[in-house]
Amino acid sequence: MSRFHVEIPLRWADLDAYRHVNHARTVTLLEEARVELVFHRAADDGVGDWSDGLLVASLQVDYKVQIPYQGQSVRVSMWTDQVRAASFLIHYELRTGPAESDPVAATARTQMVPYDLGAGRPRRLTDAERLFLARWADGPGPGETEPSAPGDRAADGSAAEPGSDTAAGSVDRSMGARRAAAALRPHGPE
Repeated sequence: MSRFHVEIPLRWADLDAYRHVNHARTVTLLEEARVELVFHRAADDGVGDWSDGLLVASLQVDYKVQIPYQGQSVRVSMWTDQVRAASFLIHYELRTGPAESDPVAATARTQMVPYDLGAGRPRRLTDAERLFLARWADGPGPGETEPSAPGDRAADGSAAEPGSDTAAGSVDRSMGARRAAAALRPHGPE
């Protein structure tokens, strides 16, 4: 399984009265990880059509353990499957810290739909988008072999050494980055 990994720093504002990351903020952490994959990484790979419209059609989150705030980053691993003509799934594993050995705090999945903002309707996936999604699919993509540590890929798509930290680094959580991501959501928050 090919996975995209990203670390997202926690903020004090992510906590609730129980001194752990609030369940709604967990969804925001997943969103920020998804932005890294479908907007930033996709654009780096020459797949820029999603910046013109990509909607969340459904969201399912299963909370496993609390995430206490200790000034750490959390690790989100993502992979894709069920690529259809005009939708696909992204699966997530959110860990309590930055290491692969940290406990899984939540698992989730989102059904994503490419959207034509000008026409106001869903659109089909392009060939380039399908190839990009295949790279992060459940199994090797076109012309790829499994990495030496199954399920572990660096954010650049290269196979990681067993036991190495393959996180992509910090996500920009600035107000400007969040406003830009929000501008892509024409129907309000997820």
